[in-house]
Amino acid sequence: MATPKIVLFYAFTPLADPEAIRLWQRDLGEALGLRGRLIISKDGVNGTLGGDVRALKKWSRSFRSYVPFADADIKWSEGTGLDAEGRSLDFPKLSVKVRDEIVSFGAPGELKVDERGVIGGGTRLTPEALHELVDERGDDVVFFDGRNALEAQIGRFRGAVVPDTETTRDFVELLDSGAYDDLKGKPVVTYCTGGIRCEVLSSLMTARGFGEVYQLEGGIVRYGEKYGDDGLWEGSLYVFDRRGSIDFSEHAQIVGECVGCGAATKRTANCPDLSCRAQFVVCADCESVPCAAHAA
Repeated sequence: MATPKIVLFYAFTPLADPEAIRLWQRDLGEALGLRGRLIISKDGVNGTLGGDVRALKKWSRSFRSYVPFADADIKWSEGTGLDAEGRSLDFPKLSVKVRDEIVSFGAPGELKVDERGVIGGGTRLTPEALHELVDERGDDVVFFDGRNALEAQIGRFRGAVVPDTETTRDFVELLDSGAYDDLKGKPVVTYCTGGIRCEVLSSLMTARGFGEVYQLEGGIVRYGEKYGDDGLWEGSLYVFDRRGSIDFSEHAQIVGECVGCGAATKRTANCPDLSCRAQFVVCADCESVPCAAHAA
C-alpha cells in the first residue's frame, strides 16, 4: 500500500562539484517519482522531498551512500497524499538548483564550513539539553526565532524573541544595526524549523560578539518529536509545502490571529491582490480580504 511521506534534510560540507550533485539528485529524484525542492552550493545541500515511503527509502540509501552526506540528519513526517502515479500531492514538481547559499542569508562570504559542518556556530543542544539549560538558567535563557516573522505568528517557543523579518536576508541587517546587542550577555538559543537556518544564524551572531549562543539541534521538528505540545513549544509549525502547517499533537494550541477578524487560526494564505506577494495569517472566512497594504 502506498504511503505518502515527506523528508526534510540538509548537510553542510564542502562540495567540489555542486553541478554534479545537482544532476545526480535530479536524475535520482525523477527516477523515483519524487517531488520537492533541493538547493545545492559549494557549502552543502538543503532540501525537502515528498513521495511514497518506499521511494524515499531508496532515495535515502543512495543519498547516504555519498560519504559527505552519510551523517545527514533526515527528518520524516506524514505527507498529505499521492496522485494516481504515486507522486506527492504536497509539491507541484521536482526542483533541483545550484545557488550561492543553501539558505539565503545574503552573506555567502561569511559562512565557513569543513567536513564537520559550519565553523564557529553555536553550541548544539538536544531537546533534552535545552530543558536542562532552562532548568539551570531560568528566565535568563532567550529563545531567538531564526525564521521569518510570519512563521512565528502561528507557533513559537514560549516568550521567544521574534525579529521583524520578511526573509532570511533581513537578519544580517538587523544584527548589524545593534537591535539585539542587549542580548550579548545572555544565553541565546536560536531555533528554526529543521535546524539549518540556525546553523548559519548562530555563526553570524557569534561573529558579532554574542558570547553565549546555542542552536537547537534538529530544530523545532526534533523538539516536537520529543516533547510534542507538552514542553516549551506553543502552536503549530509552519511548513513550506501544501500542508501549510503541522501539529505535534491533538491538543496543539492555536496561537495565530486572523488579520481580518482576530479569530484564532493557524491558516496562512497569500494576499488575494494579484500584484501583492505578501502572505498572512487569515481564517477561511476572511481569506478574500486583502492584506493591510492593499485593503484600501
